[in-house]
Amino acid sequence: MTPRLDSMTRPELIFTQLPGTDRKSVLRAISRRLAAQGLVCDEDVLFRKLCEREELGSTGIGRQVAVPHCKVKGLEDTVISVAVCVEEIDFGAVDQKPVRVLFTVVSPENDPAAHLQSLAAISHWVKANHHVEKILQQEGRDGILELLGRDGGAGGE
Repeated sequence: MTPRLDSMTRPELIFTQLPGTDRKSVLRAISRRLAAQGLVCDEDVLFRKLCEREELGSTGIGRQVAVPHCKVKGLEDTVISVAVCVEEIDFGAVDQKPVRVLFTVVSPENDPAAHLQSLAAISHWVKANHHVEKILQQEGRDGILELLGRDGGAGGE
């Protein structure tokens, strides 16, 4: 059973109106915000790891969504943030469409199962009918979190 996305994030990890005009600038903005929350010790290390992962292949999975992800030494639990970008971002997505929603997954180096489970939950949610459109219509983080709980995970619509 796929876990619900609302159980895998917190309101302070939902970022609406994320600034940036390209892949690196939004990854920098996410790294800065996660570091500001105290979830990672070093913004620059997180940014570098996210960029290194993108160099292996785009994390743009289609439907206006990218799932940047990496593993970080010293992290105790998997961290998932959700960001809605102000502008459409060219992420080199598989469907060649720009990205507006980013689910960023940062996991402990020693817990690959949790990392994969998080990626699977996000993929399941994104594939469900109209989820991305609904998330883009939300005004704030509470609405996004509610949507992830109502429609996220194995329950579907």
